[in-house]
Amino acid sequence: MPLALYTFGMFARPAEDPANAGFYELNAPVFDRVDSAPGLIARSGYAADPGPDPWGPEVYPRFYAERGDGWSPATLSLWTDLESLFSFTYFGLHAEALKRGREWFQTPRWPPLVMWWHHGNARPTWADGVSRHEHLHDHGPTATAFTFKTAFDESGARIKLDKHRIDALRTSHGGS
Repeated sequence: MPLALYTFGMFARPAEDPANAGFYELNAPVFDRVDSAPGLIARSGYAADPGPDPWGPEVYPRFYAERGDGWSPATLSLWTDLESLFSFTYFGLHAEALKRGREWFQTPRWPPLVMWWHHGNARPTWADGVSRHEHLHDHGPTATAFTFKTAFDESGARIKLDKHRIDALRTSHGGS
């Protein structure tokens, strides 16, 4: 069963503000890395961008505040396992971008990401991601919607990440 991930953030300044130039400079290289990351099954694209097809209409959680930008940074993807996703997220180029997040994003009053085990053959939709994201915010981590810190396996049991596997992934793939 694949692991679904939805992320959401909001720029501190309007999307086209020069303060966000570093985000845009890293965006394409990070997507290039994720597309070849060990453990990635697939990721949703965006209706307005070239690349993969979007997984349904793009929607945002209730935390989104429209300021004339018409969008906010969000991702939706499927992974084989927690450790592969963790390795991509917190090592390599993506980790470098995360460290700079305060330059670009509001301090969130919501979870920055949500994960869940996706049932069925169809891809999760943006609306599915938003629903899980809001569930995590409203109820905390559960088997329905969780984080790396409080994770669950496919059967709904609490689990901890396998740190030895994360180290092996980081070493063998340079952190992606």
